[in-house]
Amino acid sequence: MNGLDGDAARPAGQRPARLDVGVVGAGRVGAVLGAALARAGHRVVAASAVSRASTERAAALLPGVPLRQVPDVVRAADLVLLTVPDDELPALVRGLADTGAWPAGQIVVHTSGRYGVAVLDPAAEQHAIPLALHPAMTFTGTAIDLERLSGCCFGVTAADPVRPMAEALVVEMGAEPVWVAEADRARYHAALAHGSNHLVTLVAQALQVLRHTGIEAPDRVLAPLLSAALDGALRSGDAAVTGPVSRGDAGTVAAHLAELATETPDVLASYVAMARATAVRALADDRLGAVAAANLLDVLASPKETS
Repeated sequence: MNGLDGDAARPAGQRPARLDVGVVGAGRVGAVLGAALARAGHRVVAASAVSRASTERAAALLPGVPLRQVPDVVRAADLVLLTVPDDELPALVRGLADTGAWPAGQIVVHTSGRYGVAVLDPAAEQHAIPLALHPAMTFTGTAIDLERLSGCCFGVTAADPVRPMAEALVVEMGAEPVWVAEADRARYHAALAHGSNHLVTLVAQALQVLRHTGIEAPDRVLAPLLSAALDGALRSGDAAVTGPVSRGDAGTVAAHLAELATETPDVLASYVAMARATAVRALADDRLGAVAAANLLDVLASPKETS
């Protein structure tokens, strides 16, 4: 069995030993990261795929790689990439440990944002090397993602002696390692999920409302506005906020609530929740006066009455 040694701490141009990689779960993340490791010079020797979609994805991104049962994938690899759903990860690791499946010295990597390396303790007890490498990116499961890895950050958690190994793997995939302490993994993941997943929901709701006004290409209307808002938020945080809530314009907010009351219930609830949060943060930062904030919160307290 090969392995990353002291070479892992060298610059990316001085490649460490090549590894035989097994991908457990050829989903959107697993197939792409397997392909990224292959592009870096490692050998993907086996993968597991359950659904038709994952089988097709493996064929596209990992051509020629045999699809095998999970224990066979583990046995074939120097580095096992576990890219299964978060809730399945603990039982998978424990189940494989119960059968003695983890070879000593094997590198075991999971890509869950929620977990650190403690979830891999059953493998570590059999002298495997646990690493947590979470890509902070949304995946399509296509070759497009390979280019998106450039500049992407990975949340890295590992024991200090093998931290250079973990970071070297991330750099080889073209991404940037960002250290996340074991105790902070859930908070780190909550931040990413809140920002990215809920952003998708908000944008989808805004598109829905614009379509109901008769606008045929709502994406064209929103794209420049949202791009500017995102850029401003990333640069300046709360200071970048604009609009009626930031101005304390309670009358406009009330008019919005009346219109949104005719949309699907989730839209009104989201607007109210985000408007409240915006007002509270603006008040705390002295960007909104106490009287204006009170008027806004009063309007938001009973949105159904405005419909």
